[in-house]
Amino acid sequence: MPETMPVRALWFGDGGLHLIDQRKLPGQRQVLHLSRVEQVAEAIRTLTVRGAPAIGVAAAYGMVLAARQPHQSPEKAARLLRSTRPTAYDLFVGIETVRKAWAAGEDPLEAADGYRARIVEECHQIGAAGAPLFRRRPRVLTHCNAGALATVEWGTSMAPLRVAWERGVPIFVWVDETRPLLQGSRLTAWELQQEKIPYAVIVDNAAGYFMASGQVDAVIVGADRIARNGDFANKIGTYEKAVVAKENGIPFYVAAPWSTFDPRRPNGASIPVEERNAAEVLRIGGRPLAPSRSAARNPAFDVTPGRFVTAYVTPAGVVAPGRVGEFASRHRTDLTGTA
Repeated sequence: MPETMPVRALWFGDGGLHLIDQRKLPGQRQVLHLSRVEQVAEAIRTLTVRGAPAIGVAAAYGMVLAARQPHQSPEKAARLLRSTRPTAYDLFVGIETVRKAWAAGEDPLEAADGYRARIVEECHQIGAAGAPLFRRRPRVLTHCNAGALATVEWGTSMAPLRVAWERGVPIFVWVDETRPLLQGSRLTAWELQQEKIPYAVIVDNAAGYFMASGQVDAVIVGADRIARNGDFANKIGTYEKAVVAKENGIPFYVAAPWSTFDPRRPNGASIPVEERNAAEVLRIGGRPLAPSRSAARNPAFDVTPGRFVTAYVTPAGVVAPGRVGEFASRHRTDLTGTA
C-alpha cells in the first residue's frame, strides 16, 4: 500500500478544523478553516463535508471547538451537531465519543484524535481485506463517493480498489454520476483521476445496461447506517443497483467501518431517511431543470435489504450477510451513538 494518500478530506490544527469544501470540486480545491462548532454544523448540513465516516470525524472535532467556546456544554453542542443529518450513524458515534470524554473531564481533543485515527486505520484495514475480491473481478461499478473525501483518508468502497490497483490488478471503475448532487462524477472521478486509476462516468440509469451486457464484474458501495439484520442505508439509487446486480448474477459488496453499524436498529425499516431540499432536484449549477412551480421529492438515501448483499467488507474481514449483525456487535462494543 502507498505510504501517503493523495487526498485527505479534513484535519485539525492551528486552533481549528481544516476541510476540503466538497461543493467546489472538481473545479476548485478550496480548504476552509473552521473555528466554531456552529460553523462545523453548517458545513455538515450543507454537504461542505460529507460521507458518513468523514462527518463523524468532523462532528468529533466540532465538539472540541465547542469545548473551547464560552457558554457551551457537552449536551448543548451535541444537540446542535445531531440536528444536522439524521441518517449517517457515524455522525452520532463521533459526537458521543467526544461528548462522553468532555463530560467526564477528559481532553476532548485527545478523544477526537483517537476517533479520527480509528476511522483511518479501519478504512486501511477495509482496503486490505477487500482487495482480493477484485483480483478476478477488475471491472467494478460504484455509486456515490465512498473514497478518501468521504472518510478522511483511504475510503470504504474505494479502499479495496486502491489496494488492488497498487497490487497490479487492472482495475477499471464504472462511476455512477449519482444524481442529484453528482458525488460520483464530481468526487469519485476526481479521486480516481488523482491516482490514475482508469474509469468512465456513466449516467445513473445506464448501470443496468452495462451490467446486463457483461461489462461489470462486481459492484461495491459504502453505507451510512447498517442495521443488525444487514439492511443498510446509502445514497439514493443504491437499492436499484443492488436489485439489478442480483438479477444479473453480479456480486454486490458493502464496505464500512464499525461506526456505521447500528446495533439498536433491528432492520432497514427502522433507519431514519433524510429528505433534502427539492431545489437540489430542480436545479443544477443555478440552472433550472424543470418548469417553475414544479413539485419534487428529494430523499437523500434509500434502504437496501440485506438479502441483496453478497458480503460486507469490514476492518476485520469479509463477512457473509447472515453473520454481519453478530460479527459487528462483537467488534464495536466500545462505540456508541444516540440516534
